[in-house]
Parts: sequence; structure tokens; C-alpha cells
Amino acid sequence: MKAKSQGISFFERTLTLWVAVCIVVGILIGQYIPSVPATLHRFEYANVSIPVAILIWLMIYPMMLKVDFNSVKNVGRKPKGILITGVTNWLIKPFTMFAIAWFFFFVLFKSLISAELADQYLAGAVLLGAAPCTAMVFVWSHLTKGDAAYTLVQVALNDLIILVAYVPIVGLLLGIGGIAIPWDTLFLSVVLFVVVPLLAGMLTRIYVVKRRGIDYFNNIFIQKFNNITVGGLLLTLIILFSFQGDTILQNPLHILLIAIPLIIQTVLIFFVAYGWAKVWKLPHDVAAPAGMIGASNFFELAVAVAISLFGMESGAALATTVGVLVEVPVMLMLVRIANNTRRWFPQPAA
Repeated sequence: MKAKSQGISFFERTLTLWVAVCIVVGILIGQYIPSVPATLHRFEYANVSIPVAILIWLMIYPMMLKVDFNSVKNVGRKPKGILITGVTNWLIKPFTMFAIAWFFFFVLFKSLISAELADQYLAGAVLLGAAPCTAMVFVWSHLTKGDAAYTLVQVALNDLIILVAYVPIVGLLLGIGGIAIPWDTLFLSVVLFVVVPLLAGMLTRIYVVKRRGIDYFNNIFIQKFNNITVGGLLLTLIILFSFQGDTILQNPLHILLIAIPLIIQTVLIFFVAYGWAKVWKLPHDVAAPAGMIGASNFFELAVAVAISLFGMESGAALATTVGVLVEVPVMLMLVRIANNTRRWFPQPAA
């Protein structure tokens, strides 16, 4: 695929506001129309909510359409950048997320959060930390004038690694934290929310490009899914918060307590990859997206797996949703930092 540059849309720019609105609407539904969450409870299979699964597919499938796995053959063209991305995303990020979240939830905030909720928040943080970004990184890369081809290879490679690394990393870290998980549900979640949309996106891409061409696919076909993706995200959040109303009303401070370690982790991982790229004297258009893809999260997958493993009323689901809440403002701050430090990196020849 020829990576298409695009700026941040109005919805993406105001995502934090939309999440806040969804929190309010969801809580009101849960408190005043309790029949809605009660009805949704009836449509579950293997602990997976079928309505929520459909909405999450509507979010993830369009992301998978954007990924051209043919780009993986170019993985050797910028090996240092790809090495930074791979090591930071898979050998550093999940473990720093676990360490930071554990320290805050079980040490600093011990008097504010019960042990049971601390376990749940830690689980949600781990699910976020083990899922590097696959879609919004295209936007962050564009805003920092990143190398679009390199960004595409990063995303394609991460999607392939998720298939084999997400389950064992999550299982390992939750096991270290003493959090029991149903392994069959974890595997089913990855199949449902990664493998199925990945295959569907790949087959759709091949079919449409063969019939109508790559320009039609990039400029017309993919754009048709923008509103569907937005609608799926907003409805998922509203449903989630209709189940979370009591938890939030009883512990309104907890959203802030969850946000603090998530923000620290995001900034830390950005500077790990960005600083590493500076030490290796990589160009800025490789360094910036290398930092962005690790800092940002595949929050749709994290939310889906949290709901499947622990339920929509769980603290884990709430923690992953706070990840959605803080994502855009923190990433826009990092975009500004990256743009203001362009002089740190070798300048292209005039």
C-alpha cells in the first residue's frame, strides 16, 4: 500500500472530550435505564459480549485494511529503526508498564485503592502495555513528518508479532502479578479481535485492489469506514460505562489515579525509543515514528480483551478505557516535543 498521509481529524483531535461524554451518557443509562445493561448481559458466549464484540470488530477491521503486509519485505531497509521499534515495543514496554502500574497501585496508592481493584487496574494496564499502536500511529507519524513507508513497515511488523507475542506476554505478567486468567478466553479474544479482522482485512484488500486498483482502495474504499469506526468506538464506550456507573460514582478519583501511571509510561516509552534513535544518529523521520508507535496503544484490542477476560463491570475494563481518555492529549504533547527537537537529529542534505 502506498501510505496515505493524513492529518488528525476533528474526532481524533477531540477524542478525550468524546470519551468524557460517553462516560456521562453511559453512567446515566446504567443508573436510570438499568434494563439496557441487563439485556446486554444475556448476549454472551464464553464470557464474550456478542454486541460489544461486533462493535469492536467495526473498529478493528478498518485498521487492518490499512496495513499492507507486502511492506514487511522492506523490513531490512532501515534495520536500526526497526530494531528500536521491536525491542522497545516487545522487550521493554510491557515490563515497564507492569512495574510502573504495580508501584503506583500497590505502593503509592495503597491507601486509596483496595487490593482487589488494584489487581484489576494492574491487569488493565498490562493489557494496554502489551498492545503497541496499529492505527493512530499513521496520524502521529504524519504530524511529525515521519517516513510513511517506515511507519507502514513498523505497523505491519507489530501486527504480525501481536499474533504470537501478545498472549504469552500478557499471561506471564498477569501471572507474576498473581492475577488468575482463563487462558482459553485469552486465546479466544486474540483470535476474535486480531486474527479474524486481520484475515478479513487482508482478503478484502486483495480483492478490492485486484478489482478496482490501489488508488480506489486508498482514497475511496477505506474512507467509507471512517464513520463506522467512530460509531463503533462511541457505542462501545457508552455500553462499557453503563456497566461501570457504580464503580465510578463510588470512586470518582480512581480515573485520575489510573491515568497517572499510564501517562508516565507513555512519556517514558517515547523517550526510550526517541532517545535511542538519537544515540544511533538516525534521521528524525525515523526517530519520531519509532517513538510514537511504542508510546501509543492499540487500545481497541486492550479494551476488547479486558472485557472478555474480566467483564464489562471490571476494573480492568475501566483501566483500558482510561487509556483511551488520555491517549490523544498525551500523544499531541509528544508530537510537539518531537517537532521542537528536530534539530537533535542529522539534517537531510540540501
